[in-house]
Amino acid sequence: MRVLFDQNPLQNITNIDSDERAIPLTYPGFVPYVRGPYPLMYATQPWTIRQYAGFSTAKESNEFYKQNLAKGQKGLSVAFDLPTHRGYDSDHDRVVGDVGKAGVAIDTVEDMKVLFDEIPLEKISVSMTMNGAVIPILAFFIVAAEEQGVSQNTLTGTIQNDILKEYMVRNTYIYKPEMSMRIIGDIFAYCAENLPKFNPISISGYHMQEAGASPELELAYTILNGIEYVKTGINAGLKVDHFAPRLSFFWGIGMDLVIEAAKLRAGRLLWAQMMKQFEPTNKKSLMLRAHCQTSGWSLTKQDPMNNVARTTIEALAAVLGQTQSLHTNALDEAIALPTPETAAVARNTQLILQHECGLTNVVDPLGGSYLLEEKTNELVQKALEYIDEIEQLGGMLKAIEKGIPKMRIEESAIAKQAKIDSGEDVIVGVNKFQIVEEEMDNLLSIDANEVREEQVNQLIQIKQNRDDSIVAGKLEEITFSAQTGKGNLLELAIEAARARATLGEITSAIEKVAPRHSAQVNTVSGVYSTVHNNENEINRIQQLVTDFSNQEGRRPRIYIAKIGQDGHDRGAKVVASAYADFGFDVDVSPLFQTPAEVARAAVQFDVHCVAMSSLAGGHKELLPILREELKKLDREDMVIIIGGVVPERDYEFLLSNGASAIFGPGTILTEAAEEIITILSNQNESNE
Repeated sequence: MRVLFDQNPLQNITNIDSDERAIPLTYPGFVPYVRGPYPLMYATQPWTIRQYAGFSTAKESNEFYKQNLAKGQKGLSVAFDLPTHRGYDSDHDRVVGDVGKAGVAIDTVEDMKVLFDEIPLEKISVSMTMNGAVIPILAFFIVAAEEQGVSQNTLTGTIQNDILKEYMVRNTYIYKPEMSMRIIGDIFAYCAENLPKFNPISISGYHMQEAGASPELELAYTILNGIEYVKTGINAGLKVDHFAPRLSFFWGIGMDLVIEAAKLRAGRLLWAQMMKQFEPTNKKSLMLRAHCQTSGWSLTKQDPMNNVARTTIEALAAVLGQTQSLHTNALDEAIALPTPETAAVARNTQLILQHECGLTNVVDPLGGSYLLEEKTNELVQKALEYIDEIEQLGGMLKAIEKGIPKMRIEESAIAKQAKIDSGEDVIVGVNKFQIVEEEMDNLLSIDANEVREEQVNQLIQIKQNRDDSIVAGKLEEITFSAQTGKGNLLELAIEAARARATLGEITSAIEKVAPRHSAQVNTVSGVYSTVHNNENEINRIQQLVTDFSNQEGRRPRIYIAKIGQDGHDRGAKVVASAYADFGFDVDVSPLFQTPAEVARAAVQFDVHCVAMSSLAGGHKELLPILREELKKLDREDMVIIIGGVVPERDYEFLLSNGASAIFGPGTILTEAAEEIITILSNQNESNE
């Protein structure tokens, strides 16, 4: 392995300026910024309190934003719905059940104007989690600010724009990597020239952690993605110091307080060291500035009040790791979007940390901790092993093409689930110290059909009132630029937005010459059964599968299907791997399927059972459609089970509309497999 550091890397990084003596690492604000990017840190400027939010329509989200700003929130973090992420307008036939569900629906610049109505964009920093449809969304934001009277050069905030991690974990991509990287280069160039205070990318480890990556995997792959983006900016004709100081990072924060605090420090160390290859002259080009979000995956449906403690611990870890901004998840987010009441508890958690705990009175409260420095060192060394593996493959782009990062993260996720299911890793209230569950009251519910109808009506009005010939001309210019490489796609999209082109139209203008990316479906086998420490339990489930096979004449066959535009596939991949280890025949659908596509595939594969998942919460809308599609194919007998984020209040509806079982968050996979075999066996007996 190529070694960047000696045994203790914290003692071997010196200041970038050769004419200055090495700065001892006991001080924040000096390269490599291990103890924080700024000399006085929170003593003069506490971290920015953000809350990631967006749901239903722009109007509803706007009201929620204004309430939070009035109660102490300092910046906005916008969550967009899945159709928006995937570049579809709300009237597209592939997005039924998804509109407004997991975020706010944005179809045109008019939606964006409503979203920020009465919010002074020259004063409020706005972070937008957007990667696939980043061109139209950023264009809409710029035009909305412009029509609010706000100049581009005063806008502050961040657009995530981190497409590489989408190919690894979150999957809300649109185009293939080549076009996606072209888009990033154009955004870097435009923002460097016109939005000097705006961060053109947020390089995200958060979604890797949520997908199951260990801290060292999250570190290695996030830093390597950042290096690829720096190369993209340089290839776009920019000098490294022209854009690198505006790069930002986004970490997920889990429950191991010391490891998570050390992870931020290790990330700053690795970034400062690896950026030196580009020979920057501005120290800020070596500075890793971070936003953090507490883990969504660590939240439990069982005994949900425990989630307040989990979020507090994770928030503290981020603060001790010296984050620049922070989002804290709400206690009900394991099962639904947060209500105003639970969001307020999450926000106040940060206010308490800022104002009641003394954390802002000291520049670095854990500075000098032997344990923290040791864990920082360990994480750096472990991350370097993965960095070396990727570099030997020719860099992150080539590694992504080979599927290596995705495979490593899935292996980590499967191993974690096996440890939880076997009780090796304790989750309080889930696999130890359980209590009788009570359904939470007052969960937020979004009627996707109602939101979709409202959005469609708005689209009709906007198209009736615009000049279609101007729109067509602007879209043709985008297509020409995408085809030839001439011009800047963001600049052209801004012009199209001013003419009231829709998000779907701008996306399609590029798609004419850059077709949508379709990921290859691969699964990992052998990890779950190897890591699970209860061999007898695994053997018992395998014997049940064998007994079924002997009676049925073939093994139980299950089709694990993601329906809708949700790309989070951690759960589906973990279940697929575990069930394969149990002895099931497992087929896994491509992402982004319609109910009709799933029904046809299930019949073609002649499966016993369809396991459908839609983490956007679209089960109530999608299940009846799937059942109807199976009926059209004369397979009403096929068993349907549902997995994912499903509130218990929806169980009765789902069970009476064709679902045979529902497996929510925290389900032990061996128990679920046993229940499925029982359902299939009972059905066989009833059919005889």
